[in-house]
Amino acid sequence: MTELGPVAWPPAPIRTERLLLRESEARDRTAFIELFASPEVRAHLGGPRPRDELERAVPEVPGRRPGVFVVELDGALIGTVMLDRRDAERPGHLHPDAEEAELGYLFLPHAWGHGYAAEACAAALGWLAAALPGDPVVLCTQTANDRAMRLAAKLGFTEVERFEEYGAEQWFGVCDPGKHTAPAS
Repeated sequence: MTELGPVAWPPAPIRTERLLLRESEARDRTAFIELFASPEVRAHLGGPRPRDELERAVPEVPGRRPGVFVVELDGALIGTVMLDRRDAERPGHLHPDAEEAELGYLFLPHAWGHGYAAEACAAALGWLAAALPGDPVVLCTQTANDRAMRLAAKLGFTEVERFEEYGAEQWFGVCDPGKHTAPAS
């Protein structure tokens, strides 16, 4: 995945009713490792990665690249929201040569079921709609991931197609960029 293009990064932190979306810091490293080592978080993403491998591989300041927001609740990382360009080599595109903006996210299991993912993703989509007006955003998830399917619908994504990838049926959808407005900072 590549950068989002002509977007200034990092943006000012984004505040929602309960959350703060910000750039990654060194203090987030332990939580990043937990996200990638968690069997629950990685259930539909190829499984957990070995913790010892992550301890060696995760940089001192993880996720420090354009498009990656840390989602913070009461001063602690509870997840991440990513906005990247979808790799042209992967299936699922609106146009054959396009690299659309793609929404991704990971949240620690203790943060599930409270609406934090919806709140954070909506804020990130609002920021992107203001930064790149008119650009569609895509999302791809396994159809077996019920939580992700419900969140996609809640965020306004509509199905474009389904295909097989990584040994599982994938759902590919698009969101109207005008649906989300820039969040208050």
